[in-house]
Amino acid sequence: MGQVGWKGLCLSLFDYKTEKYVVAKNKKVGLLYRLVQLIILAYLVIWVFVIKKGYQDVDTSLQSAVVTKVKGVAFTNSSELGERLWDVADYVIPSQGENVFFVITNLIVTPNQRQKTCAEREDIPDGMCSNDSDCHPGETVTAGHGEGLEWPGPEWGAKGDLEEIKSKPVEPFLKKAEDFTIYIKNFVRFPKFNFSRNNVMNIKKKSFLKSCRFDPKNPYCPIFHLGSIIRWAGSTFHEIALEGGVIGIHIEWNCDLDKAASECKPHYSFSRLDNKLSKSVSSGFNFRSLPAVPGWPRSWAGVQWEDPGPVGNVGYRYQMIVNGKAGKFNIIPTVINVGSGLALMGVAAFICDLVLIYLLKKSGFYRNKKYEEVR
Repeated sequence: MGQVGWKGLCLSLFDYKTEKYVVAKNKKVGLLYRLVQLIILAYLVIWVFVIKKGYQDVDTSLQSAVVTKVKGVAFTNSSELGERLWDVADYVIPSQGENVFFVITNLIVTPNQRQKTCAEREDIPDGMCSNDSDCHPGETVTAGHGEGLEWPGPEWGAKGDLEEIKSKPVEPFLKKAEDFTIYIKNFVRFPKFNFSRNNVMNIKKKSFLKSCRFDPKNPYCPIFHLGSIIRWAGSTFHEIALEGGVIGIHIEWNCDLDKAASECKPHYSFSRLDNKLSKSVSSGFNFRSLPAVPGWPRSWAGVQWEDPGPVGNVGYRYQMIVNGKAGKFNIIPTVINVGSGLALMGVAAFICDLVLIYLLKKSGFYRNKKYEEVR
């Protein structure tokens, strides 16, 4: 770079640029300018302040506790279990539920089980052998039912194997479970604002909770009909009562603390969480246990199980899911969002400048008017 070039560069460091306002008498560009400003203003007012409540400080660290109580009685009479009256202690696990509880709708009974020596099942991997050397005493067969024994026959032996005759009902065992009710009490607290709330209306009449049922027309009753919950989740009672399923009960709290505390109310939604379209062996929901019937053994450690032995419990697993946030006016987010909105107004001028300088037929004329050198 020559001496003249260096001199020009050094002198340009001392140039001062000031804004020059040019009034362009162009109706199309003027209309575009006001339209963009209107869009930005509408975004600021409607979206930022009305919908998103940008003037509020927000607390999303929700603290929640859920208490559930199921009510209902059912009577059954079957060849495996005989006459039986079922109450909450029998069909709800745990009997006093919290965020998760299970309601039995079906039983898979395996009668005539005894703890003794018997052949392993043929469909168990590594459960077959051709000679004694294939059977190692004391070793447990993977997915088997006991410890290996030397066995004189062509099959594995298993100490403690189960002689099973599974009885799987073709109809739900507890059909009346559809008419049971569940009382859901949800306590929430927003620590930033020290604000607490629950989903039970402050009504002094005790008869209210005894007679009310939750539905879209009565959304603030905490008593839910189990059959209705299943329908709202997109299923039918009979559809998954035989195989079991997982139902999500979603409670959403969106509280505007600039309003009265009574306006902070829960909103409920329901969904089926397990894959109802799956036909795999893992679909549904079930687990095994000893039946809670007087006179029946309650421990797996017994030497011999009495008839009818362990049962498979099938039913609905209810998962309580609580989310929410609370907002309250605060000057800091208000100033930040107003400042951001005013800064966006500059976008309108930027767009119109591009149109004037580069897109119009007289762009050269407007460019010369906008940029001018003064010596």
